[in-house]
Amino acid sequence: MQMNLTILPILTALAAGAVSQAQEDGGVLNVRDFGAKGDAKTDDTAAFQKALDAAGKAGGGAVKAPRGNYLFAGHLNVPNGVALEGCWKSVPAHNGIRDPGLPEPTGGGTTFLITAGAGQESGPAFLTLNTNSTLKGAVIYYPQQRVEDEPTPYPWAIAMRGKNPAVLDVEMLNPYNGIDASQNERHLIRNVQGQPLRRGVWVDSIYDIGRIENVHFNPWWSVKPKLFQWQMENGEAFIFGRSDWQYVLNTFCFGYKIGYKFMQSPTGVCNGNFLGIGADDCYTAVVVEQSAPYGLLITNGEFVSFHGPDPTMVEVARAHAGSVRFVNCAFWGPCNQIARVAGKGTVGFSDCTFVQWDRNREGRHALQAESGTLLVRGCEFREDKPQISLGDSVRRAVLSENLFTGTARIANRSKGNVQISGNASE
Repeated sequence: MQMNLTILPILTALAAGAVSQAQEDGGVLNVRDFGAKGDAKTDDTAAFQKALDAAGKAGGGAVKAPRGNYLFAGHLNVPNGVALEGCWKSVPAHNGIRDPGLPEPTGGGTTFLITAGAGQESGPAFLTLNTNSTLKGAVIYYPQQRVEDEPTPYPWAIAMRGKNPAVLDVEMLNPYNGIDASQNERHLIRNVQGQPLRRGVWVDSIYDIGRIENVHFNPWWSVKPKLFQWQMENGEAFIFGRSDWQYVLNTFCFGYKIGYKFMQSPTGVCNGNFLGIGADDCYTAVVVEQSAPYGLLITNGEFVSFHGPDPTMVEVARAHAGSVRFVNCAFWGPCNQIARVAGKGTVGFSDCTFVQWDRNREGRHALQAESGTLLVRGCEFREDKPQISLGDSVRRAVLSENLFTGTARIANRSKGNVQISGNASE
């Protein structure tokens, strides 16, 4: 479709007037003044980018996207110091857009309908944030995804770059890949909900503290068998590569192959503070392939596994050489085992509660340490089943002041230094 050239001067004048008025209004621009329609039919990519670029050239400010369903066949780049804001003041409910054929969300709001990048993961993100830029108060929705099928790959919905980028009060209803929070400093992801299908949040190459707060991933968009089974077999909610003191607070995920994954990336590994995190109905709630020696500090966590080929709450890989601590965490659900620990690093459980392991009554221990160092102190084992197994290659272990339901059943094959004391049975 070609634009009538006779109206170009009019549109240019309107945009210039909008910028002038915005300067008087404290730097707030409206995408409607730059030609955005919000009718779920017109590609609004160019109009949004014009508004964002105008705010950037003016030295920063806010670009408002009022109520509407904005279609994007391209990509957006939010300049330094610019905030792209929808009309939502907190994360909206998910029940507005379930049917891809329904363009209008119940209750109104700002919704971004994304079609760019279908069929591939390697393309640019739909929206890139830069230094001091923000996305706030919008719903991100991929209308061409089908609720009853395996998902179509897409690139990341959001990429966070530069210094202090932020994603606030956003619902990611059904992205294939959610937020790429890598290659930045001091990112802030707060009050985000939705159902990312393949990956939720990816953190890597962070050399100054990143923060993730109040992020909740649940299968609100689709629990149709084919799609949801694919998600359970492939999905990873939170993935952490290199991050120097990552702070994660009050996060939750349901229905993934892996809830929280800690891995070695080309730039390094993660250490950080993880408080009030949860993973429900994940094949494996926490996978630690590698961590920094300074430690992963996981406190007040809630972890549940009961589906998959070998449901396990915690899996620590053979390459692991760092330190992981679980403090005051609860583990339940009819799993095979609570934790399998390998590697030469240290894994500790303190003041934790363990319920419902060895679901098939095969004699599996709740905690199975193959090697490395294991600390289990002040924990409660609430099943009359085998509690702890120490393999031949366990170098050190301290098992003290735990509560056992039934008799103590500790299988100790370790040839290292093992201290077992002060445990109470009934």
